[in-house]
Formats: sequence, structure tokens, C-alpha cells
Amino acid sequence: MQPSLRLQAVQSPIIPVVAELIRQNPGTISLGQGVVYYGPPPQAMEQVAAFAADPENHKYKAVHGIPELLAAIEAKLSAENDIRLTPESRLVVTAGSNMAFMNAVLAIADPGDELMLLSPFYFNHEMAITMANCRPVIVPTDGNYQPRIDAIEAAITPRTRAIVTISPNNPTGAVYSRESLTQINRLCAERRLYHISDEAYECFTYDGATHFSPGSLPGAQGHTISLFSLSKVYGFASWRIGYMVIPRRLFDPVRKIQDTILICPAVISQHAAVGAMKAGPTYCREKMLKIAEVRAMVLEQLGKMGRRLTMPRADGAFYFLVEVDTKLGSMQVVEHLIRHHGVAVIPGDTFGLNKGCHLRIAYGAMQTHTAREGIGRFVSGIRALPA
Repeated sequence: MQPSLRLQAVQSPIIPVVAELIRQNPGTISLGQGVVYYGPPPQAMEQVAAFAADPENHKYKAVHGIPELLAAIEAKLSAENDIRLTPESRLVVTAGSNMAFMNAVLAIADPGDELMLLSPFYFNHEMAITMANCRPVIVPTDGNYQPRIDAIEAAITPRTRAIVTISPNNPTGAVYSRESLTQINRLCAERRLYHISDEAYECFTYDGATHFSPGSLPGAQGHTISLFSLSKVYGFASWRIGYMVIPRRLFDPVRKIQDTILICPAVISQHAAVGAMKAGPTYCREKMLKIAEVRAMVLEQLGKMGRRLTMPRADGAFYFLVEVDTKLGSMQVVEHLIRHHGVAVIPGDTFGLNKGCHLRIAYGAMQTHTAREGIGRFVSGIRALPA
């Protein structure tokens, strides 16, 4: 009695693996998991208190979300993303944007179909595609981790169902230009493909970079699937609330999937999300000041590494993806850093980077003094590596 062959083909999630190494080495500073240092706004907690006053809130609610949250999200999409719901589009609240992505894959693809990921990819996307008995097609980006439209177009086959973009990007921190996202979206329209646009880090941009939602383009509603999350913007990770804007034809398939897996997103979390969204984008922008301060310090320290470390431009999210000049593999370096220098990062091979030694550094979760100590340990650890 063996486990599913399908699941055996799926990579093991790296975050728990690194977390176990951290537990085995007390005092380790984590530059690994992608979370923010702050929690939800007080309005979220106020809404939770109000939730308990109505006994009806303890029952199942609509599969696609409670009316109050749907209304708050629709207003936000219009004001912040220039996405306006039309008769051709629908809005669905999900248990985080990872679930939204799985909903999308199951709704649009059959076993053996292909979904295109840009390299390096977000590991949970690759895992979801494989779990659905579909094939992730990995397309290279340029030296700054920006999309290569020629490579994307060349990778399209009769089995291609979607092109996936993440901007601002996890794991690279790259922010895709409006021009690139527009070209990809139009290519999808021309080739009758879906454009899955993951925008979980929409609030996190620096140095003049701006976020763009391709779902706002004229005519995009019929083929664009836009994914969003409250986890980062509102410090809401454990509450598990995200949402997706989808073409109307996918609404019934997505409801079938979500009703089977979840019935409905946790109602208490949805009420908390209503409160969080009352705080608005100002809440995240205020917190961003400290993240930007930490980012500048990390950039300064990494800049002292010279040729030992290569780091393309990263104007978004809260990640740097670096390449280290060493003959060791990325997981070997991660273990070395944890065991001998008390600092944890994520190995690049989990993002599909199997040549060379790439490491993802996350800086959104820490106060400045902790980040300074952590990046200092990282720099010392890298300098101690054999070339």
C-alpha cells in the first residue's frame, strides 16, 4: 500500500525542512520565511469582537465569501488596482492566495496540460501544478529576472493552458514593468490562454518602482485570473484570507472546487479581513518605512561582498536572490550557515535553480537590530566558504 505516485513527484516544502534545522540549532536568526514583522491593524480585532455577537456567524456562509468582505474587496480593486468588476468577471474569497492558485489550476487544466512558470518559480506554484497531474513548463528570464517575451512565446504548445506571472516577485524581488505584463496579457489573449497574475506583494515596491495589475487592461477580464492576499499587506498570514478575480465562466468550476475542499473560507477570518481593509493601504505604507530601512541596510552589507556574491536588481517584495561563488550546493551552504553561523536562508534549488549556488534572503520579518545581526552572520558565513 504505497502513497500516491502523483504526490511522490511533488517536491517537499522547504520551509518546514529549514525550520527543523533552526530548531536543532537554537539562537539561529531566520532570514528564510516570507512574512512581515507586524500583525493586523486594530480594526481587524474590533471586527472579531463584533463577530461573536451574532450566532448566525457560527454557521456556514457562501462559498465565495461574505457580502461585507466582497464589497470591501471590490472597492479596493477599483481604487488601488484599477480593476472594475464587469458582467464578464467574478470575485471569490479564498483561504489565502495559494488556495486561489490551486483553484485556478483545477478549474482551467486537465491532466497532462501545461502551465508556464517563469524561472525562478515560486515553489508552491510548481507543487500545485504537479499535484493536479499537469506539467509545469519552466521558462527562463533574463539576467535581472525579467520576463523574456520571446522565450515565453517559443514555449507555447497545444497543451499550454496558462502563463503565470508573479509581480512583485517571489523569490527574486523583481518588479515586472507595465510593458512586459501588457505584452504577456495580450499574448494570452491572442493564443487563447489564461494569464494567472499573482499579486500577493502588490504593496511592496521601492526606489520608484510601481506595481501594475494586468487585469486592469481593456478586454482582459475574459482571460485574466488575478490573485491577491491579505497575508503580507495586513500582517494577516495565519488568518488565511486571499481572493481572486476570475472570468465569469470559471465561477461555477471554482465554487465546486472550493466547496469540496473548504466549504467556505473561515468566517471569523473573513470578518477580521473586513476590519483590516477598513484600515486601508495607509496601514501597509506606514509599516513599509521600517521594511525599507532594513532593506537599505541589507543592501549595504551585501554590497561589501564583492565578487563572492552576485545580486540582480530587486525593487519589490522583501527578498533578495543572490548567487554565491562557491562549488558547494545551495542546501549545503544553508546547512553550513545554520550550524556554524546561526543564520538561515532558503536554498535556490527549491525555486528551480539547480546550477550554481543561489540563496533567497527574506528581510520583511525583522526589526533593524535583528536584521543587522542576521545579515552580519550571513556575510561572515559566506566569506568562510571555500571558493
